[in-house]
Amino acid sequence: MAHYFSASPDSADARREIAVTLAGRTVDVYTSGGVFSPGRLDLGTAQLLRAGADLPETGTFVDVGCGWGPIALDMALARPGANVWAVDVNERARELTAANAERLGCRVRVADPGQALAALESIDVLRSNPPIRIGKGALHELLATWLPRLAPDGYGELVVSKNLGADSLARWISAELSLACERIASRKGYRILRVSRDGADI
Repeated sequence: MAHYFSASPDSADARREIAVTLAGRTVDVYTSGGVFSPGRLDLGTAQLLRAGADLPETGTFVDVGCGWGPIALDMALARPGANVWAVDVNERARELTAANAERLGCRVRVADPGQALAALESIDVLRSNPPIRIGKGALHELLATWLPRLAPDGYGELVVSKNLGADSLARWISAELSLACERIASRKGYRILRVSRDGADI
């Protein structure tokens, strides 16, 4: 059976609507099987949206591993002047995010990783509930691809379960990517990690 991080889910695309809170208001969005957390706003994602820093008014914001789009949609609704990208290998996730952005009237550019990497050289804000279950090697490769694209004054915010290695991941980011990584919150078993170039060799 295909996982939510598969490019083409083999489960039926049975779309349904759920109500979620994004950018401080309740909205209805489309979800479906074959994507991450199709039945509700994932608890970790909810903690990230609550604990994340106030976003700049403008800039390039990227949601890596967007699923049906909650992080990207939240950023786009909160900061309509920003250039928001939603990135996922899963084509159904991309379709759902695009449909949700259109439904909510917000601007989100939806792309697969290859398209986004070709277009984005510098990122002001990267927010992600990264796909921990792809395995440590693949996760490290993903983060090593995206986090070094942070602008000199940009930052990343990641939510990772404490029980799934959040603290060791923070140490790896600091040691292997030479980026500053600090825990800014710990909520309901999840760590919110802030990544920046502060103190890094650039």
